[in-house]
Amino acid sequence: MAADRDMTTVQTSPVRSGPRRLHGGESVRCLARVFLLMLSQLAFAAPAEPIRIAVSQTPLSLPIYVADSQGYFAAEGLTVRLNEVIGGPRAFQQMLDGTSDLATASEAVVMFNSFRRSDYAVVATFVTSDDDSKVVTRADSGITRPDQLAGKTVATVSASSSHYYLDSMLLLNGVDPKSVKLRNLQPEAMVEALTKSEVDAIAIWEPFPYKALASLPGAKVLAKSGAYVMSFNLIARKQWCGVRGEDLVRLLRALDRAESFINTEPSRAQAILRDRLQLDQGFVDWIWPRYKYRLALEQSLVRTLEAEARWARREGHVKAEQALNYINFLYLPPLRSARPGAVTIVE
Repeated sequence: MAADRDMTTVQTSPVRSGPRRLHGGESVRCLARVFLLMLSQLAFAAPAEPIRIAVSQTPLSLPIYVADSQGYFAAEGLTVRLNEVIGGPRAFQQMLDGTSDLATASEAVVMFNSFRRSDYAVVATFVTSDDDSKVVTRADSGITRPDQLAGKTVATVSASSSHYYLDSMLLLNGVDPKSVKLRNLQPEAMVEALTKSEVDAIAIWEPFPYKALASLPGAKVLAKSGAYVMSFNLIARKQWCGVRGEDLVRLLRALDRAESFINTEPSRAQAILRDRLQLDQGFVDWIWPRYKYRLALEQSLVRTLEAEARWARREGHVKAEQALNYINFLYLPPLRSARPGAVTIVE
């Protein structure tokens, strides 16, 4: 009987010496886990898509030029491609069109577009200036003061910082902006229009005022209004921010490092600016004191956007019945992570 019990035990015990055979459902689950593990490893190993930045060709973009030339983007593990264009409005449009991921533009461009759509946000301000846009007049125009612009033809870029600057100057000097014959021109056409006497003055950002003074003997810059501090910003689609948030943090760290370089190595930073814009040292000396390179998102940006929106509605530049909440046009987490203390926005 004992032998029978032993035989029974041997016959009914499972075989352990070979690999365990899986049932159909368990086999499928096991294969699925292996497949997902392989996908995750491939995703981790694959390099991130390059970040495309539409960059306005202006001294305001210097931090991006420095970060690119000094390898700060690469040091953060980023591949960055710069798509250089003339003017923030064009850069902004590239971002909207999807041909660039990020754009550099003034807060005025942010404001004007806010009445048409809300799917983008400012992720950082990286420079401010109270003397970037200027009004330049011909010597034979007889215009030496802002109040003499009434009844004259002035070229500017509509829906831009130079447009807002011009109207601010007129209003501060008691001139109804509607009394000025406004001509919408692209920046690169400004100097020629002034030279050919097609306009009496131009209101435009650097480097075009400098080029006008260099090209046209006797041209003058009207005294700055002092009422407008322009901010130049990095802007992205909100959906892109959600997907590439960590890359944004690294990119902002690179820009912060670039701004330290500008402030501690001004001669080397000026050489980079000369090379990028293909202008001489005279231009660099002309513009250098006019900019404050500092990475931030401050409450003053919200106040400026609100003031510009009131002006645009009052003057009929946009059609809107209600004011907008510009907190909704800011994306704060990346800068808070990259540079703690740089965000002073009250939410």
